[in-house]
Amino acid sequence: MDLILSAFEILMRWDVALALLAGSVGGVLIGAIPGVGPAVAIAILLPATFSMDPIVGLTVLLGIYGSSMYGGAIPAILINTPGTAVNALTTYDGYPMTARGEPRRALSLAYSASFYGGVFSVVCLILFAPLLAKVAPLFGSREIFLAALLGIILVVVAHRGQALIAGALAAFGIFIQTIGLEPVKYSQRYTFDQDFLGSGINLIVVVLGLFALSQAFVLLMDEDEKVHITKLRGGMFQGMRELSRHPRIATVSASFGVLMGMIPGVGEFTAQFMSYTYAQKTSKRPQDFGNGSSEGLIAAETANNAVPAAAMVPLLALGIPGEALTAMMLSVFYVHNVVPGPALFQNRMDFVVALYLALLILNVLVLIFLLMATKSLIKVVKIPNRFLGVCILTLSFVGVYSLRNSATDCVMAAAFGMIGYILKRLSLPAVPIILGVVLGGIMEVKLRAGMARVKEPLDFIDRPVSFILFLIIVIVLVAHTIRVLKDRKERKEAEWQTKTSSTNFGGLMLRRKSSFLKGRGKQVRARHSKLLRRLTDLF
Repeated sequence: MDLILSAFEILMRWDVALALLAGSVGGVLIGAIPGVGPAVAIAILLPATFSMDPIVGLTVLLGIYGSSMYGGAIPAILINTPGTAVNALTTYDGYPMTARGEPRRALSLAYSASFYGGVFSVVCLILFAPLLAKVAPLFGSREIFLAALLGIILVVVAHRGQALIAGALAAFGIFIQTIGLEPVKYSQRYTFDQDFLGSGINLIVVVLGLFALSQAFVLLMDEDEKVHITKLRGGMFQGMRELSRHPRIATVSASFGVLMGMIPGVGEFTAQFMSYTYAQKTSKRPQDFGNGSSEGLIAAETANNAVPAAAMVPLLALGIPGEALTAMMLSVFYVHNVVPGPALFQNRMDFVVALYLALLILNVLVLIFLLMATKSLIKVVKIPNRFLGVCILTLSFVGVYSLRNSATDCVMAAAFGMIGYILKRLSLPAVPIILGVVLGGIMEVKLRAGMARVKEPLDFIDRPVSFILFLIIVIVLVAHTIRVLKDRKERKEAEWQTKTSSTNFGGLMLRRKSSFLKGRGKQVRARHSKLLRRLTDLF
């Protein structure tokens, strides 16, 4: 109880309250605009948060992170275009409801499900906070290195069908992190006698380039589309009542979100897929899924909003971000010398609980705002893409230049922006690069610290936690290899069946053509014989 009171004292400041309000409302607006998303907004705001108090800056970013998915449901339901990438599954059942004249019901249900998932995850993690405080000190340098390595491996294998390119991009991110002074002997690495590379490549430059500038280029290249929005009539308060009829699906989906959020590299997509699949298999009307099922909408929205709070666990307990957004937040900690990890849980537990309480308050603020202002909020969906592109481009360059007043940083950000644009056009992931940059530095420092006490290779995993992490890494790699081989075998079998059926079809057509030609030949010979007899009779 004393811990919660101390956390409330941290939050009861006018600047923290203002940051929470601005982050929650701003995140909803950002999420409701297709083509922007929380990653772009957080990347643009990062330079500004460096001058704020840690709790204020993190509250703003958490507000955008946690509330953008609420807003992303609005265009997903009304115009079949997800506001954020994780709202793609919302279109499966949300838009069919709009098509049959129930947009108000779909939005209200999505808001209620998102609220339930967000509050459920925060309550779970507040209750588990004392347990996390006991587990975190068990992680030393070797354990954190293995946990970071596991995070990169999970991110790579999560990109099914693109694991090789995701691994290459993660390695590219690790390489970017090595440029500049190395952290022990301060010798130059990969600077090529260029002074501007002496201090390395700033994480914010990479983030703004890969996410903000690349998205600005995409918006500027695409043509503006005319959007027709269905008018909303009536109140928005019926969703809670309908949600109460499906407590099992809501609770199980929120649990999937909490579990998947705590695993680095997994995130919302896996949680949504598992919860949606569970809801469909256990539903009395599985045929309605994809055609406007309330259970499908609840499963999708509950799962994705349960992830943000859970994703803070590896970040706060181990200093390991599980995705790009938490990787950006990690830079705010480092700027203010607040180092996430076991020491944070031991010495600043009130700070950790304050962040979770901020997420709890955030969900309440967002729900109230959406229930009152949805009819006005849907107008932001009509903002032209190119106007958004110009705004993002301008704000990004201003943010990059404000870091060190360096035009060189702007040029480097533009270069990463082009790399990000190419990746987007090729449908390749940019997240492995960011996690490679962030986790590469953590892995290098922890590996050097851990190797000081290692005499033999097996000494690296001689402790229980390190051995368990090593075992998980082996299992993940073996399972992924088996899955790749199985997919390759199924693909070859499918190609063989296609080739066989094509060959059989070709042989059948050839036989039919041959018999047809034989028949035609007999007819021609008969006609020739008949004509010959007539000529003989004539002469």
